[in-house]
Amino acid sequence: MILSTVYAVTRRLLSLPALLLRRDVAKAAELLALRHENAVLRRQVPRVRYKPADRLWFAALSHLIPRRRWSQVFPITPATLLAWHRKLVAKKWDYSQHRRPGRPPTATAVKTLILRMAADNPEWGHRRIHGELTRLGHKIAGSTVWNILNHAGVNPAPRRTGPTWKQFLTAQAEHIVSVDFLHVDTINLTRIYALVLLEHRNRRAHLLGVTANPTGPWTTQAARNFLMDTMDTPNRKFLIRDRGSQFSDAFDAVFTDAGLRVLKSPPQAPKANAHCERFIGTLRRELLDQTLILNEQHLRRTLTSYLKHYNEHRPHRALSQLCPSQAETGPPRPIDLAEHRVQRTAVLSGLINEYQISS
Repeated sequence: MILSTVYAVTRRLLSLPALLLRRDVAKAAELLALRHENAVLRRQVPRVRYKPADRLWFAALSHLIPRRRWSQVFPITPATLLAWHRKLVAKKWDYSQHRRPGRPPTATAVKTLILRMAADNPEWGHRRIHGELTRLGHKIAGSTVWNILNHAGVNPAPRRTGPTWKQFLTAQAEHIVSVDFLHVDTINLTRIYALVLLEHRNRRAHLLGVTANPTGPWTTQAARNFLMDTMDTPNRKFLIRDRGSQFSDAFDAVFTDAGLRVLKSPPQAPKANAHCERFIGTLRRELLDQTLILNEQHLRRTLTSYLKHYNEHRPHRALSQLCPSQAETGPPRPIDLAEHRVQRTAVLSGLINEYQISS
């Protein structure tokens, strides 16, 4: 009797706003019913198995809901949602079933001949042996000859005149800038490219542009815009870039006219542009692997916010744990943190935190 009376009173109370805003209240009531049904199912089913279509649907809806409410709305953790998106991207660009990875193995007879030539001619390096094999009509890469000699404990090549790439980068770091592209796959699996530039002397990073079609003219215009904004920056003498088709002769001419010498890294040698590659790795670990990107505008805003944090707050071991801004102005005055209050500032919706001394 008491239960039926409470039910009747509750129903009448809920029906009153429904008369005024029937459409909105009906939707809200349906949402509450679905949420309660979801909660009941969670209590009864210890583990739910999702199909790929379910994962795609949850990942697509996630950008419409604030991240702080993901744990309340979705029956999965935010880390699982991000992992599903990474799997979708990896599956789209997986070509392992199309071809066998790596180079074909070198025949044993060819390896024996290479070692025999090296033993018979101690002054020959791997390039000379590679040329002899080419003259005989055998097609083989010079790097393969180098690997065979190196694995056998034979010096692949005598030391050439001039410094190595590592020695050059260390000695000329004060005057070097490097550029490279990084790619990001959006929530709908569209690939977007960002062009970044890194100054070696202070590790200051710059975003030159974001586009879905990185052509030669676009890259050249991005270089012009960057130089126009930073014409008063001194001590730039070298620009390191890879051999991508986006870096055209017009792109090189823009930096050559500004007094920089363009250095092309060797093919398939990311270590020749190690500083920029390491910076891109930092971008992926700290930002892009933790964020779902919607489109070009979203990627541009996200990278701009992160680069501000990177240049003004993030410490670098190469700079004695100073940020690039502090490396330019000098280290801060030593203080006792026990006598000050430290304030936290959230960046990128709390993905990254910054700390300052409260005034």
